[in-house]
Amino acid sequence: MTTTTDTTTPTPAQAPANEAPLTLDQPTPKVLSGLDQGTFWANLGVSLLGFSGMLVVLDPLGTGSPTLSFAAAVTASVVGTLIGTLALGLAAITGARTGAPSMVLLRGLFGAKASYLPTVLNVLQMVGWAVFELVVISTGLKILARQAFGEPGPGWLYVLLAGAVTTALTLRPLGALRLIRRYVTVAVVLAICYLGWDLAGRGIPMEGGSWKDFWFAADSVIAVSISWLPLVADYSRHSRSEKAAFGGLVVGQTLAGVAGSVLGVAALAMIAFDSTDPYKVFDPFTATSVGVICFGVLVLREVDQSFANVYSTAVSAQNLLPRADRRILCLISGTLATALALLVNMDSYASFLYLIGAVFIPMFAVLVVDFFVLGGHRTWDVSEQAPTRWVMLVPWTLGFATYQLIAPTNIAGWSDMWAWLQDAVGLTVQPWMSASLLSFAVAALTTLAVGRGRRDVATPSEEPLPG
Repeated sequence: MTTTTDTTTPTPAQAPANEAPLTLDQPTPKVLSGLDQGTFWANLGVSLLGFSGMLVVLDPLGTGSPTLSFAAAVTASVVGTLIGTLALGLAAITGARTGAPSMVLLRGLFGAKASYLPTVLNVLQMVGWAVFELVVISTGLKILARQAFGEPGPGWLYVLLAGAVTTALTLRPLGALRLIRRYVTVAVVLAICYLGWDLAGRGIPMEGGSWKDFWFAADSVIAVSISWLPLVADYSRHSRSEKAAFGGLVVGQTLAGVAGSVLGVAALAMIAFDSTDPYKVFDPFTATSVGVICFGVLVLREVDQSFANVYSTAVSAQNLLPRADRRILCLISGTLATALALLVNMDSYASFLYLIGAVFIPMFAVLVVDFFVLGGHRTWDVSEQAPTRWVMLVPWTLGFATYQLIAPTNIAGWSDMWAWLQDAVGLTVQPWMSASLLSFAVAALTTLAVGRGRRDVATPSEEPLPG
């Protein structure tokens, strides 16, 4: 009797045809319509964390009391959302055109090895945002439990519940997007409309404050939108067309972002301003029984925020580990975010927000100029052999420095260093100075100077783009 040994190489596991691939070397399905993406980004545009973050809009310099008028805060919210959303829309086009997720896309900008730096930074910030979202969700669930039963119960239980649901959604990410479109968006729209109508009917204080710190406030709103920049292509790469990717994101995110920002500012204007308790912003929402139901809708919907961050943590990590199964990475990132959410302190929210803006706004400027203006889209190399382009780190660094000179991140020792540099160069920050716009301008102009004629004319790979 002869025994034969099967030496055939096992076939790697494959995701369903309408789902995100498991590894980078598997094909990327183009299955998301403009409606799919529009409803997804509309849901991401309304955030409980964003409501409490409007404290930074009313008090952009952290004085402990509101410095902007209601009209100025609302206008800053609208302007900041529009600027940030247009930036996200352009980033969506790059993902739809290349088929690569966000951090893999940066191989074409910095080179494969140099892209590891922004990848690590993005993994850190995605985990951080996921942690913040899980804390906010658990806080919202405690408020609902107190309203229903009089006793909120242990906070850790809500963190674990939110973390488990979040992680489960990341295992079938495109299915989660379709679920949001079918069942969640309508409920969220109705909740937002009711809460806005209810607050307006009770009268929103319009007096006090000024326009002096308008651009500082707008910068914080831009930073909220830009915080999504490093994950846009993770979803737009699945778009059926560039038009659907851009249009769906811009329309959905703008409408919802403006509505959510205005609602948050209005709620904060109706309560005793307390920068030490960001959750007081929820009090006006739960003042009526219908308001409690609407607030419950927003709390449950908040899971799509944590889902997006946890999933993109895993996809970002695949730039470092191309053949790692994203399901395993999702389980790891979800577990890590849940564990950290049991320990996190929300006091550092504003500093975290500004640091994100300082890192990714100028990086986006470099990407846009190199991809759209300098012709990079014709030879964009997202392979593991993409040559290092160290020169592109120069405009990113200068843009980051510009942001910090105007709006130093409030971290002990760090902000002191930038204050010293301000004195050294004789810079006096004026109210009209927007850290976001000026850092973008510096990075963009520097990219034009160092990038023109330096783009590698490489033969595009005939291999399928990483999925």
